Amino acid sequence: MSKVIMKTIMINNFLIINCIGKDDKLGLRINKDFFIHNCNNQKNKYEYLVAEIQDFLTSHNVIPDKDFSIIVNQGPGSFSGIRTSMAIAKGLVISKKTKLYGYKNTDLVEFNQENIEKLLDKNLVEKKLIKPIYIS
Repeated sequence: MSKVIMKTIMINNFLIINCIGKDDKLGLRINKDFFIHNCNNQKNKYEYLVAEIQDFLTSHNVIPDKDFSIIVNQGPGSFSGIRTSMAIAKGLVISKKTKLYGYKNTDLVEFNQENIEKLLDKNLVEKKLIKPIYIS
């Protein structure tokens, strides 16, 4: 008889990027405080996503480091939104040594603190390489 051991992922301070083309948002948890930012809904919104993330982190005095995590929505969703989100997240991982996790859009009913906490508590985030799901 083999035992299945579930490893609990401990994520304390994080940026969650939910940019799949519809109702795009950023979430930030720092020292038990939670903040939400509604992303720009312009036609070329993904061109400005890096600046929005940088402004969001700066406005809350956050400097990502090895103890900080980035959580990215893997889809299903917009090709541009998912690819841009992942590129930015991977850039932060490379430059700031942050941790990277992904989640499926279907696992987060509504983008708010309570549901994000449930997502983390149920271990619905994945540390392995993110596999995006695009819609056409």
